[in-house]
Amino acid sequence: MRFFSLLLLVGSMAMSVQAADAQNWLSRLLKAEQRQSFQGVFVYERNGSFSTHAIWHQAGQNDGESRERLLRLDGAPVEVMRVDGRLKCGSSAVADQLIEGEGPWPPRPLDPQKLAEWYEIRMVGESRVAGRAAVVLTILPRDQYRYGFELHLDRETSLPLKSLLLNEKGQLLERLQFTQLDTSTPLTKDKLEPGPACQPVEVLQTSTPKQGAWRSEWLPPGFTLRSMHTQPSPVSGENITYLMYGDGLARFSVFIEPLHSALVEDARSQLGPTVVVSKRISTADGDMMVTVIGEVPLGTAERIVLSIRASEEQADR
Repeated sequence: MRFFSLLLLVGSMAMSVQAADAQNWLSRLLKAEQRQSFQGVFVYERNGSFSTHAIWHQAGQNDGESRERLLRLDGAPVEVMRVDGRLKCGSSAVADQLIEGEGPWPPRPLDPQKLAEWYEIRMVGESRVAGRAAVVLTILPRDQYRYGFELHLDRETSLPLKSLLLNEKGQLLERLQFTQLDTSTPLTKDKLEPGPACQPVEVLQTSTPKQGAWRSEWLPPGFTLRSMHTQPSPVSGENITYLMYGDGLARFSVFIEPLHSALVEDARSQLGPTVVVSKRISTADGDMMVTVIGEVPLGTAERIVLSIRASEEQADR
């Protein structure tokens, strides 16, 4: 019995050390994304389709601006440019859909300590990606409300060389993997200047929600309301309320639009990791269409849709 207890103790200590090492690597990742300049090419896979992208990232130095340019290399040209994390321009294919902090390749600042409340973070081995040695971390959800990740971090710089998004069965939903990464060659000015197809984007500034805003009566543990704003619909002209929630890693958005007399049916779909669930609800101001879009399991999105309420409804409850 003493020997068995000793084995359990040693195993527990090893797991604690492993968890600390994994959190240390996540902290190094956060610092690397803030301080390390790089350029490279990566492949993005989603729902069985692939696309190739070039990236040029200039870290802010001496309180200077950080700049990041992304360019899709196959199919229709799509380009995105950010300065200090704020979207400055995008190709016409995405410019009308982008708001602050959203769109392809959104920044996701990590807080390893908070993430550990909702995910089990492990260091599970080593790999080699784009010709570079890497350490492999798994970030596994502690509940059924979110997806898991597998990260391959560059041993030299701690930058992410490969990221896999996995469902509850361990099946691949999304892959982002570098095929080339250069962290030593200085970035030239022409690489950091957007092309003619990158159109200036007027970004809507988000704000902290006030009393009277829409809200969710149920959220997965760890998810909080990060931002909220209202903007006119490009189709109907009606004001759409937009709310964005996150747990520090996963995110989903809620859109609420007045329907008036429009006939719209409920809908649910999933494309790779992204789910879309829409439901018509009745309020004191008429019928509304509530839509949840995000990288969360379908059951999570459906439960969120059913929990959306206006504040006056909550006050009457």
